Amino acid sequence: MTTQLEGIGMTSRRTRMRLVQRLRDGGIQSDRVLEVMGEVPRHIFLDEALSHRAYEDTSLPIGYGQTLSQPYIVARMTELMLAHGPARVLELGTGSGYQTAVLSRLFPEIYSVERIKALQDRARERLRQLQARNVFLKHADGGMGWPERGPFAGIIVTAAPVEIPRELLAQLEDGGVLIAPVGEENQVLVEVIRRGDRFEHRELEPVRFVPLLGGVVR
Repeated sequence: MTTQLEGIGMTSRRTRMRLVQRLRDGGIQSDRVLEVMGEVPRHIFLDEALSHRAYEDTSLPIGYGQTLSQPYIVARMTELMLAHGPARVLELGTGSGYQTAVLSRLFPEIYSVERIKALQDRARERLRQLQARNVFLKHADGGMGWPERGPFAGIIVTAAPVEIPRELLAQLEDGGVLIAPVGEENQVLVEVIRRGDRFEHRELEPVRFVPLLGGVVR
C-alpha cells in the first residue's frame, strides 16, 4: 500500500512549481523560502479527500474548526521571519504541522504549541515522516506561549488574537521579532520588534485567520 508521504513521488513537480511561481508573482522574493515551499509536500498535511487541492493557493479545512493556511500567507510570514534570522522560533498554533515543517527547514530550532491534542498528534506523525528533528511540540494554551523554553528570537502566531497577549511579548528577547495576525472582523498582519522595554509595531497587510482561542482540547 502506498503511503501518503510516498505519494509525493506521484505528485506532479510541475504542479508544485506552478504554486511556487504564483507565490513569486504574488510578491514573495526570498529564493530560500520559495525553494522550501516547493519542497515540503503540502498534500500530506490534508485528509486524502482534499489532497488533490493541496497545491492551490488557498486555505483548506483540517477539522476542529481549523484550517491549513493559504500557501501565500505561510510564505509571507516565513519570509518576514527569515529577514531577522532568529535561531530559536516559537510557533503558536501547530495545526496541521505544515507551517511548522516549512519553518523547520529554515531555522535551527522550532518550538510549536497546539491547544487541540488530536491535531497535534497528527502533526507529530507528519513531522516524524519528514524527519523534522529540530521541532519540539507542546500541548497547551497557545496564548500563554512556552515560557520555560523562552525567551525566543522569533515568535510566529498562526491564529488571530484581538490583541497580542502580554505573555507572548514577555517571551520575546531583546531585538526579537513577533509576526501575528491581529483583530476580529478586520484583521491585519503585524510585525513587532522588541527594543528593550519598547515594542515597535508595524502593520503590513489585511489577512484572515481563525481566532486565537484559550484553553486546551484533549
